[in-house]
Amino acid sequence: MKRKILLVLLAVLALPLAGLRAQELIIPEGFDVVDSLVYRPATAVDSTLVGRSVFSMVEVNQPASVATAMDSHIANNRAKAMTGYRVRIFFDNKQNARQMSEQVQRSFEASHPGIVAHRSFASPFFKVTVGDFRTKSEAMQLLQQISHEYSSAFVVKENIDYPPVDREHSYVVDTVLVLRPTGTR
Repeated sequence: MKRKILLVLLAVLALPLAGLRAQELIIPEGFDVVDSLVYRPATAVDSTLVGRSVFSMVEVNQPASVATAMDSHIANNRAKAMTGYRVRIFFDNKQNARQMSEQVQRSFEASHPGIVAHRSFASPFFKVTVGDFRTKSEAMQLLQQISHEYSSAFVVKENIDYPPVDREHSYVVDTVLVLRPTGTR
């Protein structure tokens, strides 16, 4: 229990410290400031294009009705889910399945930074699926990489989040300052 409270405290304290230098901080007695790595997902789209119409960037000779129809199509389908593939690494309905699914998700995220793990419940099963892939072959590559850790893993077709544009650089590593009790590692 003490360790859990400490981790929550560290997570809360890390937020206001981001972007500050150690000499600008008032460090409470019994604490040290240390650097810590944070893995965050890379953007799924080119942020310079968000909210901009591609028709304003290039000259296209077309009737205005085509541009209007395209804008209408984009607006009407903004909330639609994207179908793709994930790898299911956990699927159970035992009495302790909820706790086991949380543990599997945390373990996977710790050992595979940059690959998103999704936990879901569809009565009576708790499930953990990983990755967001457009094609089955991409999901199969991940399955081969993790099959020694998760021997019962398999590929599933389901609604996915929009995958990162650059699969080779799907996450960004940042350094943040964290308060840690003196003498802990």
